[in-house]
Amino acid sequence: MTPYTPPQNPVRYVHVDDHLIVIDKPSGLLSVPGRGPEKADCAVARVNADHPGALTVHRLDMATSGLLILARSKEMQSAMSGLFERGTVEKAYTADVWGKPDPPEGEIDLPLITDWPNRPRQKVDHETGKPSRTLYEVMEHHADHARLRLTPLTGRSHQLRVHLAEIGHPILGDRLYAHAAALAAAPRLHLHASELIFEHPVTGVRLTLTSPCPF
Repeated sequence: MTPYTPPQNPVRYVHVDDHLIVIDKPSGLLSVPGRGPEKADCAVARVNADHPGALTVHRLDMATSGLLILARSKEMQSAMSGLFERGTVEKAYTADVWGKPDPPEGEIDLPLITDWPNRPRQKVDHETGKPSRTLYEVMEHHADHARLRLTPLTGRSHQLRVHLAEIGHPILGDRLYAHAAALAAAPRLHLHASELIFEHPVTGVRLTLTSPCPF
């Protein structure tokens, strides 16, 4: 098993107020603590070092970078979790994928479930899988890959990674789902949470938060 060696650069804060904190999580850093003391370093622990009491609202895969929301109270954690559950948080990701999807935009609608013998992998299962939908749009073409804007309409574990792999366009650098050529094409997972839009539960202000793509 590859040892956990998270990047040591300081947390970058995108938004901080009395109720919410949004950071730009680097690739390679866990969102929450893993099993064992060697995996205690994570996004929520680093934020708590600066802002004690911060609580997780959602998670990003360790290999995924980008916007991550934390709440500064249990009440705000509950309110933000409710926004995610109701689908009122608009999310967009940037991804580089193998090949060139055709058509250049569309919807991937494939039900997902945990692949229990091969955890943490997920898989498509048309009988018992949970509904899972992703919108994609090609933004750029390159020699052997394309840059996509991805909009998850549901929030299943590994949803974007499995959906793209299933249609023959795995995300570059994906150690779980990419074939050998796509894995070798990038030194990290080329998936970045680039945009969040939601109405602040306390102030009512509509927040649009963005993070530039680091790859």
